[in-house]
Amino acid sequence: MSTFKPGLVHTPVTPFTADQKIDFKTFEKVIDFHLKHGAEALAVQMHAGESVSLTDAEQRNTLEFVIKQVNGRVPVIAHVSDSGTGIAVDRARNAERAGAAAVIATSTYYWTPPSPMVFEHISQIGASVGIPFYLLYTPDEMGGTHHINTDMVMKLIDKLPNFSGVVDVSHDWQFMINIVSNAWRKNPAFQLLAGSEYMVSAGAVGASSVFTSLSAVAPRLVKSLHDICRTERYFDARAMQEDLTALYQIVKRAGDGGLKGAMRARGRDCGQPRAPLDPLQAEGYATLVAEMEKLPFMAKEPQGWS
Repeated sequence: MSTFKPGLVHTPVTPFTADQKIDFKTFEKVIDFHLKHGAEALAVQMHAGESVSLTDAEQRNTLEFVIKQVNGRVPVIAHVSDSGTGIAVDRARNAERAGAAAVIATSTYYWTPPSPMVFEHISQIGASVGIPFYLLYTPDEMGGTHHINTDMVMKLIDKLPNFSGVVDVSHDWQFMINIVSNAWRKNPAFQLLAGSEYMVSAGAVGASSVFTSLSAVAPRLVKSLHDICRTERYFDARAMQEDLTALYQIVKRAGDGGLKGAMRARGRDCGQPRAPLDPLQAEGYATLVAEMEKLPFMAKEPQGWS
């Protein structure tokens, strides 16, 4: 199998209508916007795309929609996580049939089984497909991932020929260093990927790609930071990283509706998040807009769907 390197991976939101149905007309604009603004791959539906709020049929339909809309212009990575092993396996197989370039999954949702069962869950997902498989490590979002550690990753490398890398959202630099230093002894092609926009620190550890949701808000800054980090000029990237981190914190403070609120402020309305996520109320939206307007770099970012 040739090494698949995702590069700059945009993670689109899922747009909803006022009655909380998937807005496929707007979704076309979302996908085209990401492709126009530097996406080297798309990952759907990640947590930014509200994957856990979509039915199984909706997840399949949106994946097939995105693959058709992309039409081979960039690879599409399918997020197939579920609390049930059989469900996640079925999603992974469906993604491969649909034409996904790779699949990504994390540990069990809700359930917190012992480590051997988590290992078996992840192993079965990866073994169900022949395309590259990535493990998403996001302990702050999913409590079940606390069993994922360096030892488990090494065992997965031994067991799964298609296990291609770990996408880290933990910001646990010791974990990332351990993964890189140990995994590369077993498989020099194994990849560490940043799961958020903290590219400088992750890149310095050895991350070769990044998953980014803020590409929907400030795609030019995201691309510029990624381009400079891939040349390992991390000192030169510091100012851009600080700018992007400021935006990251503003969106995070706004809560569940922060990302879609920031997109709306830039003229790219994708509706509110689905329940049980809290919608962004008028006062919170006004605060978000005011804080974003204080960021000088935002004046250079695209307005609307252009």
